[in-house]
Amino acid sequence: MAEVLKQPVPVAASGGPDVSAVVREVIADVRANGDDAVRKYSQKFDNWSPSSFRLSPAEIDKIVSAVPDGVIDDIKAVQANVRRFARAQRDSVHDFEVETEPGVFLGQKNLPIVAAGAYVPGGRYPLTASAHMTVVTAKVAGVERVTACTPPLRGEIPPATIAALHLAGADEIFVLGGVQAVAAMALGTASLSRVDLIAGPGNAYVAEAKRQLFGEVGIDLFAGPTEILVVADDNADPFIVAVDLLSQAEHGPDSPAVLITTSSSVAQRTIEHIEAILPGMPTADLAGPAWRDHGQVHVVDSLDEAYALADTFASEHVQILTDNPREALDRMRHYGALFLGEGTCVSYGDKVIGTNHVLPTRGAARYTGGLWVGKYLRTVTYQEVTSQPASASLGELCGRAARVELFEGHARSGDVRAAKYGGAPLPWSPLASL
Repeated sequence: MAEVLKQPVPVAASGGPDVSAVVREVIADVRANGDDAVRKYSQKFDNWSPSSFRLSPAEIDKIVSAVPDGVIDDIKAVQANVRRFARAQRDSVHDFEVETEPGVFLGQKNLPIVAAGAYVPGGRYPLTASAHMTVVTAKVAGVERVTACTPPLRGEIPPATIAALHLAGADEIFVLGGVQAVAAMALGTASLSRVDLIAGPGNAYVAEAKRQLFGEVGIDLFAGPTEILVVADDNADPFIVAVDLLSQAEHGPDSPAVLITTSSSVAQRTIEHIEAILPGMPTADLAGPAWRDHGQVHVVDSLDEAYALADTFASEHVQILTDNPREALDRMRHYGALFLGEGTCVSYGDKVIGTNHVLPTRGAARYTGGLWVGKYLRTVTYQEVTSQPASASLGELCGRAARVELFEGHARSGDVRAAKYGGAPLPWSPLASL
């Protein structure tokens, strides 16, 4: 029988600001007042109001040149991994044309969007990895213009992030964050041209801004707090389990970290390791509340039960620490990304391995995957009928099908082709021929 050794703690409402209302106000102001509103909120929220939010090529070169060579080399290495996987994804998406019957041609094309916005957060950390995931992927997809926005980091331009955005291929880089950045990209201002899709993670305000603007602009995902779920059997190393759970808990105080295991010993020892590690973590102020309030530990009787329970979470990151981790590929259905075996960890996916780290949260993995090349493509179709007999036949079929739905105008479009190309005469016109 399943046993729960640790449950999430219900957290009372904080009585803090109404995120939705704040975001709605900022968006309305940017819509009405453009750059003036953007500058006002940048000063208010980030204490940041430079002469220009956009970095010039000379400024970018100066910033990048000051980044240590080792950091630049690592950025290039990671981006090469991301680019390699993104290119494989792009190569898997094909245009095609098929002749469904003689003279009837149907086709599909995958066209990149024209302009994308990349939001790279930086309130707590300089998240260079988000630059790789959003900009590199968009450029591999063929996006013509990528506008990147990242906030100042403690009142300063974040040099490593700027270097990552530049090396990834961003066409424009703005040191601008928060709702004001998302609204400016979505709506356009005098200094920032609007984009067609915005991708990238962010805090609750950024996520809510994307939600409210969706429809006027495309978005990657409705994002929530980072999540990790570990499935472990009797042979899993509890110390590694503990370290990996905390690696994601440090994203924020509301990040769920869940262990499902077939071993009571692994469960108990994992909890003990977490309690021992947490006090010394430099990010304990974030990881501690996350584990305290949102951590869970479940002990089940079998891996069958473990996989079934894991699927109910539809977690963003699912790490499989079992003797045969690849069986999860067949056994699980709901996850943002799988990390198979002890040699793999979620942090690799977050930072270096090459798959995209912008993934579904809050159960969205039940109906969507994460950010990938295809998100920047529009799959469009076309059709051509070159055979007169085929058009006549389709015209007659169209007439009948449309009249069932009482769409007489549609029916007549089919009728005229049927009549012109040798099918049934027009039932509704005095014209003898066409």
